[in-house]
Amino acid sequence: MTYLLDAFQILTGYVIPFLLVLTLLVFVHEMGHYLVGRWSGIRILAFSIGFGPELFGWTDRHGTRWKLSAIPLGGYVKFFGDEDAASVPDYKRLEAIAPEERGKTFLGARLWKRAATVAAGPIANFILAIAIFAVLFSVYGRQIADPVVARVNENSAAAQAGVVPGDRLISIDGSPVTTFDDVRRYVSVRPELKITIRIERNGATLDLPMVPQRTELTDQFGNKMEIGVIGILTDQEAGNFRTVTYGPIEAVGQGVLQSWHVITGTFDYLGNVLTGRMKADQIGGPIRVAKVSGQMATLGIPFLLNIAAILSVSIGLLNLMPVPVLDGGHLMFYAVEALRGKPVGPAAQDVAYRIGFAMVLMLMVFATWNDISMFFG
Repeated sequence: MTYLLDAFQILTGYVIPFLLVLTLLVFVHEMGHYLVGRWSGIRILAFSIGFGPELFGWTDRHGTRWKLSAIPLGGYVKFFGDEDAASVPDYKRLEAIAPEERGKTFLGARLWKRAATVAAGPIANFILAIAIFAVLFSVYGRQIADPVVARVNENSAAAQAGVVPGDRLISIDGSPVTTFDDVRRYVSVRPELKITIRIERNGATLDLPMVPQRTELTDQFGNKMEIGVIGILTDQEAGNFRTVTYGPIEAVGQGVLQSWHVITGTFDYLGNVLTGRMKADQIGGPIRVAKVSGQMATLGIPFLLNIAAILSVSIGLLNLMPVPVLDGGHLMFYAVEALRGKPVGPAAQDVAYRIGFAMVLMLMVFATWNDISMFFG
């Protein structure tokens, strides 16, 4: 009975929220490919949520098979002329297709149509993230605090630099600071990197250089992460905590800004991993997404939507990586084709796709190992 209860809790607490979030993100991504492909006149054979054997589906009047497949860890749009779900071009099959039909294949479409169709998937993910953030900011608002220091931790980077309670932070390395969260966001991804904070104190401004300390933090769910901290805090009196709501246009603007923060934060983190300033343990796969989705679901719909928006940006970025078999790899080939005036040869593409599959497989293995270590560690 205990095992059944545990299984039910895992199903409702992790699996269902994970599948809801993943299905939304995959559907929007593939719908981007589908809509632009249809608009470009490319025939679409299949639109699948998931991989593997079909569970159920239907065929529309355009001949597209819409289906839900057995392995719910992704999806694909299969175009006329594709060899497989990864849109690997089948040149031999293209030669066998009647000339009047070749324009309806993906490979036979004009270069700009292929590029637009491929880019539409990641762009759709960015648009979804902006839309989710905009809804959250307009419906639930956003809690902000002024960048005013209420307390400075002993022996912290800020204390050593001379920061005192009452100081207002104006900028960091020349970037304006308007909220206390701006400080946290900038500092957290710069452990052991020298920064200069400009403060206002009694009407005068001071530039205080300091080096954020690498610190391991544990969140309310027990997840651990390393970030940079300078050791300052604010409170209700100093920071004037308040919830700000936005109109539709302002909310979209804030959604764009928040999505940009996710993008820059991702690149900052990857840069820190490559330079050894941060561990790579935050790079995760499906298990981590399932765990985080379940944790956010326990906090309420706004938190689950927020993580869905962050993941949508991440999926868009991942697919834009210049790795063959990913959207970014296809775009890379199209860029070369535009420069050369002709496509990359089939043999070269075949080798590149094999390398790309190997790279993606290695990344999946690494991410899964991190997931297992995080979930069961």
